[in-house]
Amino acid sequence: MMRAFAFCDDLMRRCIQWSLTSVVECNRYYSMYGHVEKLAQEIRKGAASVDGVDAKLWQVPETLPEDVLSKMSAPPKSDAPLITPNDLAEVDGFVFGFPTRFGMMAAQFKAFLDSTGGLWRTQQLAGKPAGIFYSTGSQGGGQETTALTAITQLVHHGMIFVPIGYTFGAGMFEMEKVKGGSPYGAGTFAGDGSRQPTELELEQAFHQGKYIAAISKKLKGPAAA
Repeated sequence: MMRAFAFCDDLMRRCIQWSLTSVVECNRYYSMYGHVEKLAQEIRKGAASVDGVDAKLWQVPETLPEDVLSKMSAPPKSDAPLITPNDLAEVDGFVFGFPTRFGMMAAQFKAFLDSTGGLWRTQQLAGKPAGIFYSTGSQGGGQETTALTAITQLVHHGMIFVPIGYTFGAGMFEMEKVKGGSPYGAGTFAGDGSRQPTELELEQAFHQGKYIAAISKKLKGPAAA
């Protein structure tokens, strides 16, 4: 069984995993207000649409106390299982999702990655494909820098960064409507929190899941066919 990707977002923290007859992909994310979670759900659907892939969502642990989350009007977390560092070693690929904080990944997700030192020491994640998706508050809020600065985490683990490039086609060139995302990965704009991912942004997320799952399957080789 091949395992592939995980997503995580600053609002929800979750991981998607899919297994293809021989491939399992983990989508892990952190989401505080649900924007990243919605993208993660579409990514999972896209990954699961690839024959032989079993995709699952996982979230990373929250680090803020309940009283602080309450003051921030953060909704309850979803029922997605919490991921542990050891879970990463069991999957074949990942799609990580998180909201941005000052142009970088949210601290909750960074805290989880900081706990993967044991995996780094043994390089158990080396050679595994990984993608990134994100949510920002505005158009200048880090749609590219959030992904760009997150790549350092993949590099130290020896993972293979898989951007979507312009494989989404015409949707990458939309100029009439506000659209999140970039060649780095799917994305959305949260604004003041009331804006939700658009149909086009969700389609791009589905495409990312399907695209990375297909690549994971290829990297896994004949055993995943």
